[in-house]
Amino acid sequence: MSRYPSIVSLPQVNPGTGGVLEYLVARFPAIGPEVWRQRMAAGKVHWHDGTRITPDSPFVPQQRVCYYREVEAEPCIPFAEQVLFEDEQILVAYKPHFLPLMPGGRYVNECLQNRLRRKTGHDALQAVHRLDRATAGLVLFAVNPATRHLYHHLFESRQIEKTYQAVARVKPGEELLGQSWVVKNRLVKSEPRFLMTIAGGEPNSHSLVRCLAQAGRRALFELKPITGKTHQLRVHMQTLGWPILNDRYYPELQPESGDDYARPLQLLAKALRFIDPVTQQPRAFSTDRGLMLE
Repeated sequence: MSRYPSIVSLPQVNPGTGGVLEYLVARFPAIGPEVWRQRMAAGKVHWHDGTRITPDSPFVPQQRVCYYREVEAEPCIPFAEQVLFEDEQILVAYKPHFLPLMPGGRYVNECLQNRLRRKTGHDALQAVHRLDRATAGLVLFAVNPATRHLYHHLFESRQIEKTYQAVARVKPGEELLGQSWVVKNRLVKSEPRFLMTIAGGEPNSHSLVRCLAQAGRRALFELKPITGKTHQLRVHMQTLGWPILNDRYYPELQPESGDDYARPLQLLAKALRFIDPVTQQPRAFSTDRGLMLE
């Protein structure tokens, strides 16, 4: 069980559920009502102020419900994270491939956020943007809850420059070195719901792509996402005809199987640049790790 609570904010308008129990059952259909009743009886579900929630607790709009994720067992990811920078406001860390950023699914404590909370002692440490479990690279965390919203806003308002690297197979005879591309299209959820697909209509995703190196049938690309849609870079590389090496989702969803640590997705969040909203000073962070063509 996680020692850190997950938080659900009840919507402003009751979606038709009776009390908190009924809402949680509807929100998390994989967790049955008896499991929630057991958690409530053990004091593992409470309001944000610490007051216990019972099966009879009424729905209170916009109140925050805290609960503690539990799994029977979780995989141990055999790769280490690295803290690159820390001050009173932020922490920047390198996340290895296969390690989730946040708790989810089978993962409770084996995620970057909870590893760093234990390592640093900052129980309020929180990631201010997303990074897929399959992707490695830099993640920005807020240390100070009072200024956390300012760093969230950097990403929401696109005031942060993100640079990625990716390796992909290229077609025989293609000479891509030094070329660049602009990709704009409309991304929407597909089936299964965790996949994205391209649809008609006004573009809502925008990426810049440049080929940095090429060796035989493989090429190294620099990717700069202007927007931040789910799986944006993975879909955009597929759009250009060069799916990222070892991608299990695109262009075709692979059958579910265990992680193959010898074949990580060849996508790396390489660098972050922004004006710090607290100090108004420029910040630039990068990892010395990179992707190899061979």
